[in-house]
Amino acid sequence: MRPKKVILCVDDNEQALSVRKFLLETRGYRVLTATSAAAAIETLQEGGIDLVLSDLVMPQMDGNEMIRRMKQFAPEVPMMLISGTVKAFERANRADAFLPKGASSPVELLDRIRVLIARKRGPKKAVHRPLYDGDLAASAQESYAAAPTAIAS
Repeated sequence: MRPKKVILCVDDNEQALSVRKFLLETRGYRVLTATSAAAAIETLQEGGIDLVLSDLVMPQMDGNEMIRRMKQFAPEVPMMLISGTVKAFERANRADAFLPKGASSPVELLDRIRVLIARKRGPKKAVHRPLYDGDLAASAQESYAAAPTAIAS
């Protein structure tokens, strides 16, 4: 069994955070939560995070500024912003993806997460299999020739 992907969810609204956590955990993700940008930055610095999912509008530090700081030490981690007030991506320009809260379904959120995590992982590694191996072919012919043949009567 492959290890679960770890998602860091950040939102100052604890109710929205728990709903998002439940949604992701029931789909097989391991979810860490933070209710402030400062706590989220500390959690990301500890390592082991595969994706950051954050609200855009938060007190003290908004999601865009938080992501700008996170990208300085973890540029490889995909980061997505969601917002109920901002409908356009212009303000959320530091993130790898943006979804408006009311205009996107949970299925769309899960699909975007899956794509971002796959993009972080990179393409699947190709398994090298030789198309023709002369020694293997010769060995197979010898085995076939040596095998007794059954003649149907």
